[in-house]
Amino acid sequence: MNPARKRKIRLAVALGAALCLAVVLLYTSFSAATEASKPSELQPGRSYEVTGKVVESSVSRDEDRLRFRIRDRDGMESVPVVYAGVVPDPFREGREVIVSGELRGGTFVAERDSLVTKCPSKFTKDEEA
Repeated sequence: MNPARKRKIRLAVALGAALCLAVVLLYTSFSAATEASKPSELQPGRSYEVTGKVVESSVSRDEDRLRFRIRDRDGMESVPVVYAGVVPDPFREGREVIVSGELRGGTFVAERDSLVTKCPSKFTKDEEA
């Protein structure tokens, strides 16, 4: 076989394999993504990743558990949360958080070490202006 033809075939096979790997990577990354639910969307018996703002004056500690309420960003509906595990440094009242778990008896029971605090955006409109 001609050496130039061999190089072209190898190049085509390598590019085809790279394209297949790129497609698999994109498919995996998009299919694994889940959208976080709001407290008003929760139903018992299902696992959720919930996002909301920590309600003012709702944070308390009970032995090794953290108790707080999170509410919808755009509404007033809230749900109590029981969480055990590492608490991120920026966690505080009024901050937006994401936590994984399930609703049991009207309380969202979070998975251990699943609490993530979203940092406030410096690009949001100043409400006092």
